[in-house]
Amino acid sequence: MRVYVPLTLPALAEAHQTGQLGSGPLVAYAVTPALREWYLSEDIEELEYAALGRAALASLRLLAADPGAVRRRVVVAVDVPDGAASVDPDRGLEPSALGEVTVTAAVPLAKAASVHVDAEDAEPDVAAAADALEAADGGDDDAQFVVDGADDHELLWFATQEIPNLVGQS
Repeated sequence: MRVYVPLTLPALAEAHQTGQLGSGPLVAYAVTPALREWYLSEDIEELEYAALGRAALASLRLLAADPGAVRRRVVVAVDVPDGAASVDPDRGLEPSALGEVTVTAAVPLAKAASVHVDAEDAEPDVAAAADALEAADGGDDDAQFVVDGADDHELLWFATQEIPNLVGQS
């Protein structure tokens, strides 16, 4: 099963050093039944793109909680064994939890298929979105507009071999 793990660049650097995205349980995003119903598509590529978008929003939330992190969203696409990711039955249909899964096992970075990161020119918009997130969650339409502005930036695709360059290590 392909899951999308939201991170920050410091967390990606830590994963690169330890060789693991986490020891579990960790929150990730995937094509779940609720996401399928919400997105109204049978095209698996479109559904995976929607799951990636949900993970990008979760990465933005991580950035809001870590003011020292570089303002670039990071999502790692990783394949986990079927059954290693589960949906919380109590939260599966909540709009804020669409596509959310819990991965219970350790996730080796070697299982990653790709890494998706904002370009440097997205940093001002991502920083503004991270700052506006709390107000947007509270219903502020202007703040939601700022948060949505981060989605104007497509995450760039990187091969896993490029992780050392992304985190500034050789």
